[in-house]
Amino acid sequence: MQPGPISLEQACAKLAELWSPRVVGRVNDQYVKVAKVQGEFPWHAHEREDEMFLVLHGRLRIGREAADGGPVFVGPGEFFVVPRGVRHNTAAEEETWIVLIETVTTEHAGSEKTDRSRSLEEQLRPL
Repeated sequence: MQPGPISLEQACAKLAELWSPRVVGRVNDQYVKVAKVQGEFPWHAHEREDEMFLVLHGRLRIGREAADGGPVFVGPGEFFVVPRGVRHNTAAEEETWIVLIETVTTEHAGSEKTDRSRSLEEQLRPL
């Protein structure tokens, strides 16, 4: 049990690395993660899990292949869910703070392994 409320903004402010999500909570079989992003993340898909992106600060572009509707832009206070199996990537022109809600089995970059991929062990490190 957590000792009290968690400030998502304070959690994001503690992050030192871009594209390195950290788990700040768990609800049943879902992790709540925070991350700072800037630049572009590689294309990937999660075959068995949906992925939710909530923007706290900045603006996030979520690229999707044309057959899946093309890109969407998510601003502060907005969220978007990428359904399982949809190839996508994320990008931000400026530093953007996001919250991810994902099933505990979700791999950071799907089955793609890149220099930006983070293991679950890395994501579970305390802030």
